[in-house]
Amino acid sequence: MFDIGFSEIVVIGVVALVVIGPERLPKTARTVGLLFGRLQRYVNDVKADISREMELDELRRLQHEMQGAARELESTVKGAASDMAAGVRNVESELNAAAAQATGTQATATQATDSGSAAAAPAGALPASAPGADASPLPAPAASGDAPPPRQAPLPGFDKI
Repeated sequence: MFDIGFSEIVVIGVVALVVIGPERLPKTARTVGLLFGRLQRYVNDVKADISREMELDELRRLQHEMQGAARELESTVKGAASDMAAGVRNVESELNAAAAQATGTQATATQATDSGSAAAAPAGALPASAPGADASPLPAPAASGDAPPPRQAPLPGFDKI
């Protein structure tokens, strides 16, 4: 703290011996030592408090940075999840539309085949396209305006989105 050499301490001791006197010098030296020790402890406590406050400020700054990074990551993940859900919904709707179109096309082809072969073949004959098939007719498809086409079952894990 202070840069005091041995020779300076000796000079201070001699001056104190002359000014204070030999009877009161030991008591005064003890009191000065105690005050000097308290001063050192106080200075060390202030240094530790300042250091602790600097570390706390640094930790708070780091905490704010981490919270900002966590919010940014969370928004990125939520955005990716919503994009993924939208993509899954689009694919699902395309698959449903394709299934409805395939069902409609298959029903029209079946009706055309049944009506065309029924006119050309005798009443008890099987259609030429299905040798050995039973004579029960296929169920008639529902009219396209009556009910929506059947939906594809949702994929596992995507039903919560």
